[in-house]
Formats: sequence, C-alpha cells, structure tokens
Amino acid sequence: MLPFLTFDFRLLTYNVKRTPFYFLLLTFSFVFFSCSTQQRINAIATKSVLKDSTLSNAHVGISLYDPSTGKYLYSHNSDKFFVPASNIKILSCYLGMKYLGDSLPGIKYAVTDKGVVLVPTGDPSLLHAEYKRQPVIDFLQKEQRPIFIDNSIWKSEALGSGWSWDDYNDYYMVERSSLPVYGNVIHWIQEREEPAKYDSSQPDVSVSIYSSPEVNWKVRFNPDDNAKKFYVQRQKDENVFTITEGKELKKDQELPFVTHGIQSALELLKDTIGKEIIPTEQALTRNTKLQTIFSQPTDSLLKPMMHRSDNFYAEQVLLMVSGIRLGKLDDGKIIDSVLKSDFKDMPQSPVWADGSGLSRYNLFTPQDFVFVLDKMKTEFGMDRIKNLFSTGGSGTLGTYYKNDSASIYAKTGTLSGVVCLSGFLYTDKGKLLIFSFLVNNHHGSTAAIRRKVEDFILSIRHSY
Repeated sequence: MLPFLTFDFRLLTYNVKRTPFYFLLLTFSFVFFSCSTQQRINAIATKSVLKDSTLSNAHVGISLYDPSTGKYLYSHNSDKFFVPASNIKILSCYLGMKYLGDSLPGIKYAVTDKGVVLVPTGDPSLLHAEYKRQPVIDFLQKEQRPIFIDNSIWKSEALGSGWSWDDYNDYYMVERSSLPVYGNVIHWIQEREEPAKYDSSQPDVSVSIYSSPEVNWKVRFNPDDNAKKFYVQRQKDENVFTITEGKELKKDQELPFVTHGIQSALELLKDTIGKEIIPTEQALTRNTKLQTIFSQPTDSLLKPMMHRSDNFYAEQVLLMVSGIRLGKLDDGKIIDSVLKSDFKDMPQSPVWADGSGLSRYNLFTPQDFVFVLDKMKTEFGMDRIKNLFSTGGSGTLGTYYKNDSASIYAKTGTLSGVVCLSGFLYTDKGKLLIFSFLVNNHHGSTAAIRRKVEDFILSIRHSY
C-alpha cells in the first residue's frame, strides 16, 4: 500500500462520529483499490480482443449479463446492430420450444365423402434419413381411400428473403416447402472399384454413380477426362443434373432439389407409398375438423438444428410455428406476429428476415440475443437448454472449448465477414452468465477470430 494511505485499522474501533477523517480515508482506500467489474472486464476485452490486430478493423459488439441480478456486467457496442448469421437460430429454437409441443405435427387430414384430404404442416422429418420411424408414411401406405392434398396453407417462397441466389447448388441452402421429403435434397454417390480390380479393356465398368433416393429426373454427364473430383451441378430452376466423374474411390454430394411447390414431393412420395396423392383446391372449409398425425419428438429436431446449425430445419421450424399460430405457412407473417408478442420487449427493435440466418437482411444487437436467451432460460430451464445447445468439443463448438465442456452452451454464427457466438457460461465459481459476442466486417481468418473470442470467454470464466 502507498505510504500516504497507510493507517492503523485499530482506528475502526472508534466511534465514526468521533473519527470522520479516518472513516473517509477507509472509504477512499476501498474505492481506489477496487476496480469496477465493468473496468476489469474492459481490461480483459481490450487485451484479448479489441486491441488485437485480428479484429482491429472489424465491428465488434459484446454483451455480458448476470441473470441473477438482472444487470449487464459489460457492454461494448451492445446496442448496435449486427448481421448475426446463424445466431438467428436461437430465436427459431425458442419458438420451437414454446409452440411445437412435445411432438412435431407430421400431417393434418380430414375424411370427406371423396376420400382423405391432407393438409401439410412443413414437418422436415418426412422420409428424412435421420428418422427411421415414419408415422405419416405408415398412415399413407395403409390408407385405402383416395388421397388428396390441399396446399392452400403455403404462403411463403422456396428461398428466403436476402439469400444469396448463387448458393442454390450448395447443401446449406435447401429450398423450403410445405411438404418436405428426404430433407428436400438428393444424395449423389460415386463408387469406384479398387485400382487392382480395374479392367483396362472395360474402364467404365469400374465406376457406379447413383442417387438416393432414386429419381427419374434428367441427368447429363460432363465428359471431362481430366476432372479429379466428382461433382454434380443442378440447373438453377429445374431438376436437371450434370454429373462430372471424379477420381475418388467413393464420393458423395448432397444437393438441394427444386421443390416446385409440392410437385417434386408428390413424385417422390408416389414411388415410396405406391399410390398417387392428388392435388386439390378448396376441398376444405374453415369449419372442417382436422386430425393430426404426430411424427417425431420435438427436441429430436431442435437438437441437430442447433448442434450442426441446420438451416433447413430452422426454416421449417419457423414455418411449422406459423402453421400452429396463424393457420398458414407464412414466414413473414409469423416473424411480424412474434415481434409484436413474444419479443415485443426486445431492447432494440431488430430487422428479422428468416429462420436460419442465411439472410444478410437480419440485423440484431447483442442485447437482443441476451434478452432471448434469458427468456429461454426463465421459461424452459437450463436442463433442456443444455440438451439442445452445443457445448465445448461438440457440434459447431467441436474444435473449441474442449477443456470446458459443460461450462459453455452456445450457438455459433458464420457468414463471410461474420463471426458470432451467443449463449450461456458457467464460471469457475459456478455463476451463470449470458453473453453475446458479434463480429462483423472482418476480412481475416474465421478460425483465428473464434480463438480470440474463446480467449475472452475463458478469461471471463476463470475470473468470475
């Protein structure tokens, strides 16, 4: 302690009224030597993130919140807007937890004098390889009456607002629909025999290229003898595929198909259930009583959605919630509705465009995400959240926080120039904190930035 602040603590035994000078001196000493929490965290943030060359030219927003006191421990640009990428899935997850119940509505139907009329729900688990049990398919295969389908519930577009159109051939930008089948993707597989088994006189016999599911759509082959990698290119608006043979022994590619509303789904369903489902319009009235066939446990969808950041699942969750709340599959209307109800108390009013975070139109603040996460914790509890969110060494956090499993539960977000992480942190002292760390407009290494965010989060964990 500095000499001029040295004093005898025995003075504290005096009556305060008799020793005002020493009481004041003690108070000053305490304030002088005790930095505020905000200042201490600011020092950590400045050292590990804000002054680091990796992020020096980027826009950074940080919000750290203590739900036990209802106070923010640290804020840096926390009320400023950022493109949040897949952190948007936190909102979709909340809505799924709240409105989808224990099980997903697989299909709705009514029995009429003409037969059975189906009403799609947007359930993405239908014929998805991830789900072996298929109650809807069992129902359709057993049904002996004519089967119709009324798709008037569909009020959205196949591709979301603000999506990059030239990503249509990539696995992460699957078309949305009211009746998804096989995850709205085709798996194309190339298998080549071992080189020792090659027959030089019949080189074509050694290569097999096929799809799962099998399709009758148009396929063309690109005769490129110099191609090293197997690749399939789909036409933008049609299910026409051009295949380039590669040199790999086994290679597969997951490719979104064009849904054409429900046309593609009905074609694939006919092959599966062995009967035709006939599109119809105005087959039902508002008073028609619909029955529901439930498909899968809700959390069996929300967990992979969060762990692998599945864009397709997230979009369909938002649409299913729309069907339950509004009676139609309308992403724009359900977003507007929940912003006026569930999320009406958000600290800042966001711009919200889709359910997955693919859109760069989305604009949220770190405080907005803290608000949703705190709401999720309060309404559903941490046990369920721990099951759904990735922790260290798992999911999209697979290469991060490996020594801190069960201390962090969070959702990543990544686009070109965007790195985000929002979630829950248990400190070394067992305190639960909520955080949101959003980075925009960087032009460095995504992995390097994630390591810097990791350094900050772990410093907070070990300090509190």
